[in-house]
Amino acid sequence: MSLSEDQRQALGEELYHALRDCKTLSPLTDRCEGIEIEDAYYISQAMLKARLEDTDEKVVGKKIGVTSAPVQEMLGVFQPDFGFLTSAMHVENGASVTIKDNLIQPRAEAEIAFMLKQDLQGPGVTEADVLAATECIIPCFEIVDSRIDDWKIKIQDTVADNASCGVYVLGEERIDPNTVDLPNLHVTVFKNGEKISEGKGSAVQGNPLTAVAWLANTLGEFGIPFKAGEVILSGSLVPLEPVVAGDEMHMELEGLGSSTIKFV
Repeated sequence: MSLSEDQRQALGEELYHALRDCKTLSPLTDRCEGIEIEDAYYISQAMLKARLEDTDEKVVGKKIGVTSAPVQEMLGVFQPDFGFLTSAMHVENGASVTIKDNLIQPRAEAEIAFMLKQDLQGPGVTEADVLAATECIIPCFEIVDSRIDDWKIKIQDTVADNASCGVYVLGEERIDPNTVDLPNLHVTVFKNGEKISEGKGSAVQGNPLTAVAWLANTLGEFGIPFKAGEVILSGSLVPLEPVVAGDEMHMELEGLGSSTIKFV
Protein backbone atom coordinates (compact mmCIF):
# COMPACT_ATOMS: atom_id res chain seq x y z
CA MET A 1 0.00 0.00 0.00
CA SER A 2 1.23 3.49 -0.78
CA LEU A 3 -0.99 5.55 1.55
CA SER A 4 -0.76 5.86 5.31
CA GLU A 5 -3.58 4.78 7.59
CA ASP A 6 -4.32 8.44 8.35
CA GLN A 7 -4.56 9.24 4.63
CA ARG A 8 -6.92 6.35 3.99
CA GLN A 9 -9.10 7.35 6.94
CA ALA A 10 -9.27 10.99 5.83
CA LEU A 11 -10.20 10.07 2.26
CA GLY A 12 -12.89 7.68 3.46
CA GLU A 13 -14.44 10.38 5.63
CA GLU A 14 -14.22 12.85 2.74
CA LEU A 15 -16.10 10.43 0.48
CA TYR A 16 -18.77 9.86 3.12
CA HIS A 17 -19.31 13.62 3.51
CA ALA A 18 -19.64 13.89 -0.28
CA LEU A 19 -22.25 11.10 -0.20
CA ARG A 20 -24.15 12.74 2.66
CA ASP A 21 -24.03 16.20 1.12
CA CYS A 22 -24.70 15.05 -2.50
CA LYS A 23 -21.55 16.60 -3.92
CA THR A 24 -18.59 15.36 -5.92
CA LEU A 25 -14.83 15.34 -5.40
CA SER A 26 -11.87 15.42 -7.73
CA PRO A 27 -10.57 11.91 -8.53
CA LEU A 28 -8.46 10.34 -5.82
CA THR A 29 -6.14 9.01 -8.50
CA ASP A 30 -5.34 12.61 -9.50
CA ARG A 31 -4.55 13.58 -5.91
CA CYS A 32 -2.80 10.51 -4.49
CA GLU A 33 0.15 9.37 -6.54
CA GLY A 34 0.62 5.62 -6.44
CA ILE A 35 -2.73 4.81 -4.80
CA GLU A 36 -3.32 1.06 -5.04
CA ILE A 37 -6.48 -1.05 -5.06
CA GLU A 38 -5.67 -2.26 -1.55
CA ASP A 39 -5.52 1.39 -0.42
CA ALA A 40 -8.87 1.94 -2.12
CA TYR A 41 -10.42 -0.98 -0.27
CA TYR A 42 -9.37 0.44 3.09
CA ILE A 43 -10.64 3.87 2.06
CA SER A 44 -14.00 2.28 1.27
CA GLN A 45 -13.99 0.65 4.71
CA ALA A 46 -13.41 4.03 6.33
CA MET A 47 -16.24 5.50 4.25
CA LEU A 48 -18.56 2.66 5.25
CA LYS A 49 -17.59 2.96 8.93
CA ALA A 50 -18.39 6.69 8.91
CA ARG A 51 -21.75 5.97 7.27
CA LEU A 52 -22.74 3.27 9.74
CA GLU A 53 -21.68 5.38 12.73
CA ASP A 54 -23.65 8.39 11.47
CA THR A 55 -26.87 6.50 10.70
CA ASP A 56 -28.89 3.48 11.81
CA GLU A 57 -28.00 1.59 8.63
CA LYS A 58 -26.70 -1.99 8.56
CA VAL A 59 -24.77 -3.93 5.93
CA VAL A 60 -27.24 -6.18 4.09
CA GLY A 61 -25.17 -7.38 1.14
CA LYS A 62 -22.33 -6.90 -1.30
CA LYS A 63 -21.96 -5.96 -4.94
CA ILE A 64 -19.67 -6.44 -7.88
CA GLY A 65 -19.61 -3.91 -10.66
CA VAL A 66 -17.87 -3.04 -13.93
CA THR A 67 -18.13 -6.68 -15.02
CA SER A 68 -19.41 -6.38 -18.59
CA ALA A 69 -17.62 -5.11 -21.67
CA PRO A 70 -20.19 -2.34 -22.41
CA VAL A 71 -19.86 -0.93 -18.88
CA GLN A 72 -16.07 -1.20 -18.89
CA GLU A 73 -15.86 0.62 -22.21
CA MET A 74 -18.31 3.29 -21.05
CA LEU A 75 -16.38 4.02 -17.84
CA GLY A 76 -12.86 3.28 -19.07
CA VAL A 77 -12.38 0.86 -16.15
CA PHE A 78 -11.33 -2.60 -17.24
CA GLN A 79 -11.59 -4.75 -14.12
CA PRO A 80 -14.41 -5.32 -11.63
CA ASP A 81 -15.02 -3.21 -8.56
CA PHE A 82 -16.63 -4.31 -5.31
CA GLY A 83 -18.56 -2.74 -2.47
CA PHE A 84 -21.14 -3.07 0.28
CA LEU A 85 -24.92 -2.63 0.36
CA THR A 86 -26.62 -1.02 3.34
CA SER A 87 -30.23 -1.18 4.45
CA ALA A 88 -30.89 2.42 3.37
CA MET A 89 -29.87 1.63 -0.22
CA HIS A 90 -32.84 -0.70 -0.71
CA VAL A 91 -35.83 0.86 -2.51
CA GLU A 92 -39.18 -0.92 -2.83
CA ASN A 93 -40.12 -2.17 -6.28
CA GLY A 94 -42.02 0.50 -8.21
CA ALA A 95 -41.17 3.23 -5.72
CA SER A 96 -39.93 6.72 -6.54
CA VAL A 97 -36.54 8.12 -5.56
CA THR A 98 -36.02 11.86 -5.15
CA ILE A 99 -32.78 12.51 -6.97
CA LYS A 100 -31.88 15.88 -5.47
CA ASP A 101 -32.02 14.49 -1.93
CA ASN A 102 -30.37 11.14 -2.51
CA LEU A 103 -28.27 10.99 -5.68
CA ILE A 104 -25.76 13.08 -7.61
CA GLN A 105 -25.18 11.70 -11.12
CA PRO A 106 -27.18 8.46 -11.21
CA ARG A 107 -27.10 5.75 -13.86
CA ALA A 108 -29.35 2.68 -13.99
CA GLU A 109 -28.17 -0.85 -14.66
CA ALA A 110 -30.19 -4.07 -14.90
CA GLU A 111 -28.82 -7.00 -12.92
CA ILE A 112 -29.48 -10.41 -11.44
CA ALA A 113 -29.42 -10.32 -7.65
CA PHE A 114 -28.59 -13.38 -5.55
CA MET A 115 -30.15 -13.95 -2.13
CA LEU A 116 -28.10 -16.32 0.00
CA LYS A 117 -29.26 -19.10 2.32
CA GLN A 118 -25.77 -20.05 3.49
CA ASP A 119 -22.57 -18.27 4.45
CA LEU A 120 -19.71 -18.26 1.94
CA GLN A 121 -16.14 -17.15 2.42
CA GLY A 122 -13.24 -17.17 0.02
CA PRO A 123 -10.66 -18.01 -1.06
CA GLY A 124 -11.58 -21.12 -3.00
CA VAL A 125 -15.27 -20.40 -3.63
CA THR A 126 -16.47 -21.96 -6.90
CA GLU A 127 -19.51 -21.42 -9.11
CA ALA A 128 -20.96 -24.65 -7.69
CA ASP A 129 -20.50 -23.30 -4.15
CA VAL A 130 -22.36 -20.13 -5.09
CA LEU A 131 -25.22 -22.08 -6.62
CA ALA A 132 -25.51 -24.31 -3.55
CA ALA A 133 -25.55 -21.28 -1.23
CA THR A 134 -28.17 -19.33 -3.20
CA GLU A 135 -31.77 -19.28 -2.00
CA CYS A 136 -33.06 -17.49 -5.10
CA ILE A 137 -32.24 -14.99 -7.82
CA ILE A 138 -34.21 -11.77 -8.23
CA PRO A 139 -34.64 -9.22 -11.05
CA CYS A 140 -32.85 -6.07 -9.96
CA PHE A 141 -32.05 -2.50 -10.87
CA GLU A 142 -28.98 -0.97 -9.32
CA ILE A 143 -28.71 2.79 -9.55
CA VAL A 144 -25.02 3.53 -9.44
CA ASP A 145 -23.83 6.98 -8.45
CA SER A 146 -20.34 8.39 -8.26
CA ARG A 147 -18.99 10.87 -5.75
CA ILE A 148 -16.17 11.55 -8.25
CA ASP A 149 -16.47 14.53 -10.61
CA ASP A 150 -18.16 13.65 -13.92
CA TRP A 151 -17.57 9.91 -13.45
CA LYS A 152 -13.85 10.47 -14.19
CA ILE A 153 -12.89 7.28 -12.41
CA LYS A 154 -10.18 4.70 -12.43
CA ILE A 155 -10.53 1.37 -10.64
CA GLN A 156 -9.03 2.83 -7.44
CA ASP A 157 -11.56 5.69 -7.43
CA THR A 158 -14.61 3.46 -7.73
CA VAL A 159 -13.41 0.86 -5.21
CA ALA A 160 -12.68 3.65 -2.71
CA ASP A 161 -16.14 5.11 -3.40
CA ASN A 162 -17.85 1.85 -2.36
CA ALA A 163 -18.10 0.68 -5.97
CA SER A 164 -20.14 3.75 -6.90
CA CYS A 165 -23.14 2.42 -4.98
CA GLY A 166 -26.33 4.45 -5.00
CA VAL A 167 -29.55 2.52 -4.41
CA TYR A 168 -31.04 -0.75 -5.63
CA VAL A 169 -34.52 -2.19 -6.16
CA LEU A 170 -35.51 -5.86 -6.18
CA GLY A 171 -38.42 -7.26 -8.13
CA GLU A 172 -41.17 -9.27 -6.47
CA GLU A 173 -40.27 -12.65 -7.98
CA ARG A 174 -37.99 -15.18 -6.28
CA ILE A 175 -36.56 -17.63 -8.82
CA ASP A 176 -34.85 -20.95 -8.09
CA PRO A 177 -31.41 -20.64 -9.76
CA ASN A 178 -31.34 -24.39 -10.38
CA THR A 179 -34.28 -24.08 -12.79
CA VAL A 180 -32.74 -21.57 -15.21
CA ASP A 181 -29.78 -21.30 -17.57
CA LEU A 182 -28.08 -18.32 -15.95
CA PRO A 183 -25.66 -17.39 -18.77
CA ASN A 184 -28.56 -17.34 -21.25
CA LEU A 185 -31.06 -15.43 -19.14
CA HIS A 186 -32.26 -12.53 -21.25
CA VAL A 187 -33.01 -9.06 -19.92
CA THR A 188 -34.78 -6.22 -21.71
CA VAL A 189 -34.63 -2.68 -20.36
CA PHE A 190 -37.19 0.08 -20.94
CA LYS A 191 -36.90 3.80 -20.21
CA ASN A 192 -40.13 5.75 -20.05
CA GLY A 193 -41.85 2.89 -21.85
CA GLU A 194 -39.33 2.67 -24.71
CA LYS A 195 -36.98 -0.28 -25.15
CA ILE A 196 -33.40 0.94 -24.86
CA SER A 197 -31.20 -2.14 -24.36
CA GLU A 198 -31.05 -5.88 -23.85
CA GLY A 199 -28.48 -8.38 -22.70
CA LYS A 200 -27.79 -11.84 -21.30
CA GLY A 201 -26.41 -13.27 -18.09
CA SER A 202 -23.22 -14.14 -19.94
CA ALA A 203 -22.41 -10.40 -20.05
CA VAL A 204 -21.04 -10.67 -16.51
CA GLN A 205 -17.81 -12.67 -16.75
CA GLY A 206 -19.55 -15.31 -18.85
CA ASN A 207 -21.87 -16.38 -16.04
CA PRO A 208 -23.32 -14.50 -13.02
CA LEU A 209 -22.16 -17.40 -10.84
CA THR A 210 -18.58 -16.69 -11.94
CA ALA A 211 -18.95 -13.03 -10.98
CA VAL A 212 -20.36 -13.84 -7.54
CA ALA A 213 -17.62 -16.41 -6.91
CA TRP A 214 -14.99 -13.81 -7.89
CA LEU A 215 -16.50 -11.36 -5.43
CA ALA A 216 -16.57 -13.94 -2.63
CA ASN A 217 -12.92 -14.76 -3.24
CA THR A 218 -11.85 -11.12 -3.57
CA LEU A 219 -13.54 -10.10 -0.32
CA GLY A 220 -12.25 -13.29 1.28
CA GLU A 221 -8.73 -11.93 0.82
CA PHE A 222 -9.72 -9.18 3.26
CA GLY A 223 -11.44 -11.57 5.66
CA ILE A 224 -14.94 -10.48 4.62
CA PRO A 225 -17.53 -13.28 4.29
CA PHE A 226 -20.86 -13.49 2.51
CA LYS A 227 -23.57 -14.13 5.10
CA ALA A 228 -26.84 -16.04 4.87
CA GLY A 229 -29.69 -13.65 4.10
CA GLU A 230 -27.49 -11.16 2.26
CA VAL A 231 -28.21 -9.85 -1.22
CA ILE A 232 -25.36 -10.02 -3.74
CA LEU A 233 -25.57 -7.90 -6.89
CA SER A 234 -23.78 -9.67 -9.72
CA GLY A 235 -23.16 -6.83 -12.20
CA SER A 236 -24.93 -5.12 -15.06
CA LEU A 237 -26.09 -7.05 -18.11
CA VAL A 238 -26.50 -3.89 -20.19
CA PRO A 239 -24.87 -0.46 -20.67
CA LEU A 240 -25.46 2.07 -17.90
CA GLU A 241 -28.30 4.52 -18.54
CA PRO A 242 -28.23 8.06 -17.07
CA VAL A 243 -31.48 9.06 -15.37
CA VAL A 244 -33.04 12.36 -14.32
CA ALA A 245 -36.16 13.42 -12.47
CA GLY A 246 -39.24 12.28 -14.39
CA ASP A 247 -37.68 9.07 -15.73
CA GLU A 248 -39.03 5.56 -15.12
CA MET A 249 -36.85 2.49 -15.61
CA HIS A 250 -38.30 -0.99 -16.08
CA MET A 251 -36.56 -4.30 -16.76
CA GLU A 252 -37.97 -7.68 -17.76
CA LEU A 253 -36.01 -10.85 -17.00
CA GLU A 254 -36.97 -13.36 -19.72
CA GLY A 255 -40.56 -13.69 -18.60
CA LEU A 256 -39.42 -14.66 -15.10
CA GLY A 257 -39.98 -11.31 -13.44
CA SER A 258 -39.38 -7.59 -13.55
CA SER A 259 -38.20 -4.57 -11.60
CA THR A 260 -39.24 -0.92 -11.82
CA ILE A 261 -37.95 2.31 -10.31
CA LYS A 262 -39.08 5.92 -10.81
CA PHE A 263 -37.25 9.20 -10.29
CA VAL A 264 -38.64 12.54 -9.14
